[in-house]
Amino acid sequence: MVEFKIDHESEQDEAGAKRSIKAEISAVAFEAQARLVAKAKPGSEVKLEGFLGAKSKRSKRIVLHVTNIEFMEQGA
Repeated sequence: MVEFKIDHESEQDEAGAKRSIKAEISAVAFEAQARLVAKAKPGSEVKLEGFLGAKSKRSKRIVLHVTNIEFMEQGA
């Protein structure tokens, strides 16, 4: 298991206007995905898939449970 943080930046439509989104998201990965995250260089651009869930049975803090990681090529 690997716990890590994601810096997210995007532009979204909200109420007919563009909104700039910047957020830091807590994430966790297991098994093969954890090994990929552990090898990643800080600042790597990635596309993640997963689900939102509680960090643990005793914590209500939401984290992204990563089920798939795709590393983006530089300049792509």
